Amino acid sequence: MTDEADNRGPFTRSPKCVRFVELSGEAMSALLDGDLSEAGRVAGVALTEYFVTDRARWLWRLRLDQMAADPGQARWMVRQAVVGDQGLVVGHAGFHGPPDEAGMVEIGYSVAPGFRRQGYARSTLTELLRRAAAEPSATTVRATISPGNVASLATISGFGFVEVGEQWDEEDGREIVFEVPARRGPSAGP
Repeated sequence: MTDEADNRGPFTRSPKCVRFVELSGEAMSALLDGDLSEAGRVAGVALTEYFVTDRARWLWRLRLDQMAADPGQARWMVRQAVVGDQGLVVGHAGFHGPPDEAGMVEIGYSVAPGFRRQGYARSTLTELLRRAAAEPSATTVRATISPGNVASLATISGFGFVEVGEQWDEEDGREIVFEVPARRGPSAGP
């Protein structure tokens, strides 16, 4: 069955199929230093100015601190969202850490401004959900979104997320908490 003919809902592969490429601690350190050239060399793909914004640098620091505290968490951390044979980097994605004791894993993703409103966020979300479904210890996937972030709220619609509450985030303020089971049956598989 081709991707276009597969009509299983939001888990279908789109023409904007995103693959993830590791963003190592060494690459994140170079990004913290503002060295795009070195970060791209280490990462194996060209990174854009989007990866050295203040918001991105905050994320690299946070993830490097997490990995320093527990190196085993690295496989859950941020990845580059890459499309096409030329390795076009459209954003980054990953999990906030491994599943907690209840099996909850929280996703995080961001698409660079020049690539927004083209289906990359939905493709990135699809890949994150596939990865969570493949992890036996993950039972629930969480997304937290600011109520004013209309684009992110639209991105998760159709994926089965249910509002379960709200929280206060030191960086982002008020967020709505959404969850979906990590494995939703046949459509959650590869």
